[in-house]
Amino acid sequence: MPENTLATEATAQKLAPVKLPRLLSLDALRGFDMFWIMSGEGIIHALAKATQWPVLLWMSGQLHHTVWNGITFYDMIFPLFLFIVGVSMPYSMHNKMVKANVSDASALPAKEKQRMYLSMLRRTIILLFLGMVVNGLLKFNGYENTRFASVLGRIGLAWFFAGLIYLNFNLKGQLLWFAGILVGYWAAMFFIPVPGFGAGVLTMEGSLESYIDRLLLPGRLHDKIHDPEGVLSTIPAIGTALLGVFTGQFLKFDSLRWPMYKKGIALFVAGLVLIALGSLWNLNFPINKRLWSSSFVLFVGGWSLVFLSLFYLIIDVAGYRKWAFPFMLIGVNSILIYLAAEGGILDFQQTAQFIFGGLIQYTPKNWQLVWSAIAITVTQLALLYFLYRNKIFFKI
Repeated sequence: MPENTLATEATAQKLAPVKLPRLLSLDALRGFDMFWIMSGEGIIHALAKATQWPVLLWMSGQLHHTVWNGITFYDMIFPLFLFIVGVSMPYSMHNKMVKANVSDASALPAKEKQRMYLSMLRRTIILLFLGMVVNGLLKFNGYENTRFASVLGRIGLAWFFAGLIYLNFNLKGQLLWFAGILVGYWAAMFFIPVPGFGAGVLTMEGSLESYIDRLLLPGRLHDKIHDPEGVLSTIPAIGTALLGVFTGQFLKFDSLRWPMYKKGIALFVAGLVLIALGSLWNLNFPINKRLWSSSFVLFVGGWSLVFLSLFYLIIDVAGYRKWAFPFMLIGVNSILIYLAAEGGILDFQQTAQFIFGGLIQYTPKNWQLVWSAIAITVTQLALLYFLYRNKIFFKI
């Protein structure tokens, strides 16, 4: 074989992307997270009502948002999803880095970055639009009644700006951005005065975040004077996405000194440290999802690391996967099931009633709500399994 042919093959092998093993734990955790929104909460609420068991009543209480300061499990669902989006970022950009023969995303060629910027911007615009669809855009009732801020919109924006930081700064620079975002947001909330209220007022009406919403957000705010997915509080949400980016880079890091089980333990410990730091900052800047306070970013980021570490150690390290299959079905089509369940695109309740209603009516009356809630979940999982078997995945 000619030498130039051998050289060409060697170069091709060197530049060929090394496919990273898929993090099944990440799919499962994403599915676990979405399960509570799509129908899981309904099952717990129904069980609590039917049994009146203290543990189920406590769980039911945890599946409601906190009115203002404080936190419940339900408050962690959204930031956990955003954290998972951040974890996925280093994996999704891995092949481009291998092709460019760089170990740091910030070292990618300018032309490659420009193509990625356009792709990221397109995804963000789509998420902004879909978020408004979930808010009821297709049932348009006038500009003044249209809510522009949304969960999907915040995911798109936070992911986009976290991506810009990841693509333009090394790890040290990313950490400085993370610290700057959290400290800067704290300083703004405490030292910039709000007309009629002054500085450092952290009520729904008097906070700087709410004032900025009333000033800049068009259309209808979620709470008339405040929006939990508002303009200013999207900035610390970038910090939540960056925590995921740091985690993704760590998990992707290949070193004999860091086998998988050590990574899982390290994530768990790091999670406990962030929970402690968030609890400490809570004494000055209350943990508050609606404000997406800096303490909230650390506290929920810590719990996100704890959840991921447990799923990672059980599924990817120990290899116990079968139990998580239903969650994986949800996780690989999470945006689709969110749009279907939250956006009202599909009426799962009516479908479940049509299929299972005839049987449910013969069960004890105080348990009919429980079986109806379970029937909705079964209907949703049947759809997701059909999509999975036919390799139909909704991606943006």
